[in-house]
Amino acid sequence: MAATTARTARDIDLSDLNFWSRPPHEREAAFAALRAREHPAFFPELKLPFIRTGPGYHALVRHADVVAASRAPEVFSSEPCSNSIADLPGYLARYFGSMINMDDPRHARLRRIVSRAFTPRVLAKLEEDLRAEAVRIVDDVLADGPGDFVTDVAARLPVRVICDMMGIPEHDRPMVYDRTNIILGLGDPEYTGGRRFARDGITRTGVLYGLAKVMTAGYELNHLAMKLARRRRRDPGDDLVSALVRANVDGEALTDQEIGSFFILLVVAGNETTRNAIAHGLKLLTDNPGQRALLLEDFEGRIGGAVEEIVRMATPVIQFRRTLTRDHELNGHRFRAGDKVLLFYNSANRDETVFANPDVFDITRSPNPHVGFGGPGPHFCLGANLARREITVMFRELFGRLPGIRAAGEPDRLYSNFINGIKHLPFTY
Repeated sequence: MAATTARTARDIDLSDLNFWSRPPHEREAAFAALRAREHPAFFPELKLPFIRTGPGYHALVRHADVVAASRAPEVFSSEPCSNSIADLPGYLARYFGSMINMDDPRHARLRRIVSRAFTPRVLAKLEEDLRAEAVRIVDDVLADGPGDFVTDVAARLPVRVICDMMGIPEHDRPMVYDRTNIILGLGDPEYTGGRRFARDGITRTGVLYGLAKVMTAGYELNHLAMKLARRRRRDPGDDLVSALVRANVDGEALTDQEIGSFFILLVVAGNETTRNAIAHGLKLLTDNPGQRALLLEDFEGRIGGAVEEIVRMATPVIQFRRTLTRDHELNGHRFRAGDKVLLFYNSANRDETVFANPDVFDITRSPNPHVGFGGPGPHFCLGANLARREITVMFRELFGRLPGIRAAGEPDRLYSNFINGIKHLPFTY
């Protein structure tokens, strides 16, 4: 797609990864054109060597359609895969399957196990730890001076929190951070090397190299999980790995492989999405000084609305896939069993029929029924309330001690059609 000149939905190709390197305002204009269509657009899949792809997918871009599909998991299934447009090959599925690619009733049983770590009581106990880590982060910023907001600030709190929850030893945490970057950075040369993937620029060597890096990262995290699991079987604690080791699903204990897949899902989701929301938040508050002043005028009264608006505007997870279990009509369009659809949360969060002035950052927006944590239904983000607390605590400490902190340039964005990531962001105060 020539995103700079696209005027109609026919000019848009969401499968061309060059599209995802276009400036955000150009991508949003393209999704506005897709929302104006009578029926969901269909896009042929990007053909990748070493991966079995299908004919294509329908793009659900309206808020109502994303919500309706999320509420009907018996029709819009997460199996066999929800975090990849193509079905994951076996050598990747063994590491990246887990609960996110399951339907009820097994999904519900596994989710209940993990959800014990995200209850209000447990999160309330975390509050003091969150504040202590935020204080350390700002202490270091004051000592070191301005730098890269992502590595110096935004990434540190989520990494600390999720590693503490999982019981990951201190010396393994840099590896966890690095490998999660690789897993979600497939196609971005900074993380997986080689040439960027694009419809007109894919080589067998480049794809193989990227997949090998991702598979190695998955293996290393899986190996760490199994090592922790063996330790917790001998010496259980109150961390998530201990809960997984003790778990019983349908009369059976989880296998080491299932524990490893759980582990990867939790550390990746727990790190990447929250850090990107924090990074986008600083950029949004820098670009909108009136909203920043409004927040600082009554931080405690307005931070809740600010967090929701940051998540809406940022939408850290761009899309998830669903597969039709049977023929089904949605919004006047007839889908067939086996059809793939992508739920584009970024587009739903800019739907003009739901959000007045959707491209305007407004921390007082109410109501704000965004789907930045996924749509309603069984796959709504398990860690949504933890993410809200992390963002709140981090900005409270930053603006309380560094009221002049701001982005000092444009973000270096992740090259991805899955994560709306910021890799680097210069800042000053």
